[in-house]
Amino acid sequence: MRNTAFVAVLTLVAGCSSPPDATSPKDVAAPPDVAPAPADGFVDTFAVDPSDWSSTGSNPYFILEPGWVFVFEGEEDGESVRLAITVLTETKVVDGVETRVVEERESEGGELAEVSRNYFAFSKKDGGVYYFGEDVDEYEDGEVVKHGGSWLSGVNGARFGLMMPAAPTVGMRWYQELAPGVAMDRCEVVSLDESVDVEGTPMKCLRTKESSAVEKGTEFKSYAPGIGLVRDGALKLVRHEKMTR
Repeated sequence: MRNTAFVAVLTLVAGCSSPPDATSPKDVAAPPDVAPAPADGFVDTFAVDPSDWSSTGSNPYFILEPGWVFVFEGEEDGESVRLAITVLTETKVVDGVETRVVEERESEGGELAEVSRNYFAFSKKDGGVYYFGEDVDEYEDGEVVKHGGSWLSGVNGARFGLMMPAAPTVGMRWYQELAPGVAMDRCEVVSLDESVDVEGTPMKCLRTKESSAVEKGTEFKSYAPGIGLVRDGALKLVRHEKMTR
């Protein structure tokens, strides 16, 4: 499944407003409280006190403030793809934690291919954003045909993973999804200064490599300081904005 992350805006590209109470890297006192990494080198246990969870919050590479919309476009397997990601006003309790709902709508060749509702929570202590699962609808000819990759923390042995720490460093490795046999995505930071053209402006970006313990293949993603995810495989950010009513 395609996983995405958003940034708390520190200094946004012209034309975009800033989210409230953004947390800068220097404001984060401590990294995530984690256990030693397992044999594959990817940390898979995260100790967060129940009182530290929040469904709203921001770190330099992820935003859980309702109203933000990110649109990506590109070509995959010879077909045009459009991905729209929206941080919703909705929340959902997962594994006893109130999480923020982030919706992804992906179209292929102009036809709706998938809609997923992703559940994230913010740690007020370490500034990390954690992933509690997703509900997935896959479409064919306008009809839902399956729910591949759906999982929820606390169900069938699944546990929450770390989506994005507040201050990633090169070499950090962690699990984003921990649903045995269903979704075991993991992430490694490979660079902090990748040059990426972001909506016409060259920027130094965080680059990650994602893989899975249950599927073959790897995928690279890029995150620009002050914007967030700007490249997801072959897809590039074409628009981001804070929607107001």
